[in-house]
Amino acid sequence: MITWIIATLCAFFVKGLCGFANTLVFTTILSFHNNNVNISPVELLLGYPTNAILAWKERKSIQWKICVPVAVFVLLGSIPGVFFLKNVDTSVIKTIFGIIIILIGIEMLLREIHTKKVKQSKLLLGIIGILSGLLCGLYGIGALLGAYINRVTDDSHSFKANICIVFLIENTFRIVLYTIWGILTLHVIRQAASLIPFMLLGLGAGMVCSKHMQEKTVKRLVIILLILSGVALLINNI
Repeated sequence: MITWIIATLCAFFVKGLCGFANTLVFTTILSFHNNNVNISPVELLLGYPTNAILAWKERKSIQWKICVPVAVFVLLGSIPGVFFLKNVDTSVIKTIFGIIIILIGIEMLLREIHTKKVKQSKLLLGIIGILSGLLCGLYGIGALLGAYINRVTDDSHSFKANICIVFLIENTFRIVLYTIWGILTLHVIRQAASLIPFMLLGLGAGMVCSKHMQEKTVKRLVIILLILSGVALLINNI
């Protein structure tokens, strides 16, 4: 139980700081001794209220023309993702996604250094959205989603607002799917409930720290976390 508490504190501190990557931290800490099918539903229940809290806090920065289309594609990808989680050995898929995330993160970092604004691409939206849904359904990981929204938003407030709205929609859908597939059980609900105080503590600490960081620092931290998420997927499956 101590490991679960540590994972919760660390994961949701990062969530409060950057708006995402909580699943990366949570899964990385726990995956050495637990299966994804046991980790993902607990993280889902803990992450759901944090997305609502951050979306409400940053509600003035929500851009519906960005988050709604992305959410639709994410939902389309979540269905096969949940199926794979329950029925398929996903180590190869995780390795491939790890490579993709690293490459996207490096490209984003180079663009951020050169401060060049990227025009929104509908084709990129569709590809990243569906792949993000697959990743979310499998592990709740929104790294690819973060990669796209980071490209089309101007600051950390807009990034947090829009990514958390998408997560809220996707989380609601995935809770239903997890329940239907028998992944979300009473045991999982009790376990998540026992971790809520630690989730709130970590989230609050992260939100406070984010207020004292420069905008550029937060944005680059998001990109670095994207790259690290890809590296973590690779390391855990080599």
